Amino acid sequence: MIGFGFFDSVFPVLFTVMFVLVLGVIIATLVRNVGQWHKNNNSPRLTVQATVVSKRMDVTHHHDAGTHMNHSTTRYYATFQVESGDRMELSIPDCDYGYLVEGDRGSLAFQGTRFLRFDRG
Repeated sequence: MIGFGFFDSVFPVLFTVMFVLVLGVIIATLVRNVGQWHKNNNSPRLTVQATVVSKRMDVTHHHDAGTHMNHSTTRYYATFQVESGDRMELSIPDCDYGYLVEGDRGSLAFQGTRFLRFDRG
């Protein structure tokens, strides 16, 4: 078997470094998401008067090379402005996205960064 000299000694090191980096990113993301979930659970549930300022969708496309299938993930967001003038963008369920219209005024219920509901009126 013909060896590649330099690559025979460097490849295991590079593979280990890349594995550790990818694992580190996965763990950091998991810790951040669990931390945000915990912070939201410990935040008070608030209901404030707010106006829907804008809405947006974030579409992420995925391609699975093994099965040659494409799929996409869509996340929905709405920006609300409260009476103090502060704005907050919250991730909202797709079923609520269609019912919100920019300019709607009503009661916004949220807990930390977690959208609970929006009632017009």
